[in-house]
Amino acid sequence: MSVFTVTTSTRPALANNFQDSEVIAGFNKTVFGAEIKSLSWGSQTNRVKKYVTPVKVWIDNRSKLNRLKTVRGFVTDLPSQISGLSLYLARTPKEANFRIYIVDAADYQRTVQDEVFHDSQMDVPGQCIVRVLSRRSGILRSDAVIVSDQGLSLFRRCMVEEILQGLGPVNDDKSLNHSVFNDLTTFDYFTRYDRLILNMLYNPSVKPGMTQRQVNPMVGNLLQYAKQVVGR
Repeated sequence: MSVFTVTTSTRPALANNFQDSEVIAGFNKTVFGAEIKSLSWGSQTNRVKKYVTPVKVWIDNRSKLNRLKTVRGFVTDLPSQISGLSLYLARTPKEANFRIYIVDAADYQRTVQDEVFHDSQMDVPGQCIVRVLSRRSGILRSDAVIVSDQGLSLFRRCMVEEILQGLGPVNDDKSLNHSVFNDLTTFDYFTRYDRLILNMLYNPSVKPGMTQRQVNPMVGNLLQYAKQVVGR
């Protein structure tokens, strides 16, 4: 979930200046936790959350400023960025297990209440949001709501963070200076740091439902694998 205001984008020079230990710490902080536990019901908060079945994405543009092409481009490029991720665009909303709503700010609260949580009384936080419904067998479905009409940087930031979190690393942490999974940074693209985290998560050795204690012995190998996928 995003609660920031983005004014500028941060480009690769800063985003690439980190140590292996920082990536491992970021993996642990984002994968084993949930930013708002009450909004990720059934998500096995302290266990690995990932898709093991194909991710079938439906993009529902409801904004006057049509960002459909941008979101579709980001989504369809993800399998080339994340090894082990199977993803394609759904043919119908019913087929989808990951729905992305692009809305105007005026419709954000209503969309979250009516389409995602089905609770007209809930207090909707942030400026964009994702809900992940997960079991120990894997993520069952994700729903992201992205605001389109509050500036390009905010839209892109929300798009990247919420869609990536919908794939499993649902937690934010203020110590992650190189990541979109930190509302204090201004990244509005899929950083190398975050690509490493997602490739560690989608390594076939990492199973949904695993605890941090179970994953810890393999994190060094996971990172080396991710670095081979991502490159320099």
